[in-house]
Amino acid sequence: MRILFHTAGIDREAWIDALQRALPEAHIESWTAGSVCRADYALLWKPPLALVEHVRGVRAIFNLGAGVDSIPDFAALPRTVALVRLDDAGMAEQMVEYVIHALLRHYREFDTYAEQQHNGLWQPRPRRLKSDFVVGILGAGVLGAAVASAIATLHFPVRTWSRTSRAIAAATSFTGISELETFLSATRVLVCLLPLTRETEGLLDRERLSRLPRGAYLINVARGALVADADLLELLDAGHLSGATLDVFRDEPLPREHRFWHHPRVALTPHVSAVTLVEESVQQIVEKIRRLEAGLPITGVVDRERGY
Repeated sequence: MRILFHTAGIDREAWIDALQRALPEAHIESWTAGSVCRADYALLWKPPLALVEHVRGVRAIFNLGAGVDSIPDFAALPRTVALVRLDDAGMAEQMVEYVIHALLRHYREFDTYAEQQHNGLWQPRPRRLKSDFVVGILGAGVLGAAVASAIATLHFPVRTWSRTSRAIAAATSFTGISELETFLSATRVLVCLLPLTRETEGLLDRERLSRLPRGAYLINVARGALVADADLLELLDAGHLSGATLDVFRDEPLPREHRFWHHPRVALTPHVSAVTLVEESVQQIVEKIRRLEAGLPITGVVDRERGY
């Protein structure tokens, strides 16, 4: 068995070491520009287009991250090549931690208390009602479902929105573009966990963000290109949105001149809400490769039309 491996910006040696331990019978080869490599499977993260064109003969491409938008022109791959995403691999727990922290930081007004501390003020704030803090989860896949379930245990009202119907216990579900406005209209804290596709790019523009109630809060842990930056900044400046926690951005690293860096209503982190865990991911990938070798079906195969 031959495996072609390529990453951009993640720990190459740790991945190769874990793969060699889990698949000792495999020959693992790294790709370099202009090289010729015949492989059965490709494990890729942010590959150049030349590499994607090079691996059209493999049985499957495994994407080493949560979103397959990192694979350029994947829709043009032959139908005989399965494009496979990670199902979870330790990301759901991390995402739950991050979102709950951002939610509670906003709900309990910790930023206000930090400012009071800086100014030497002792001013307890009246407690807010949880029943008024409807949390809306955009995207009800593996990660969205985990976040929705965890938030519900804290007794916040939870609603989810997805392209196709997804029933999640303790959450009110909304489906399709026709129900998006209704979903947004009562959402006090909006958590974005949608995949980035042709249909979702720029989905959260001025029109849709304005549908949120005045004082609403945005948490984006999916992809930066889902949000129109200028529109978000306009609504923050106008006070329609009370703030935003952003972990993902259209351009990463975030350019130093971007207003998000110093905006008083923006908290940002450098795309760390849920990092890919090597050992867990390798275990999942190896299990799927063994199933494919045995002629068995696997989960996580991407629908080329939907983009996830």
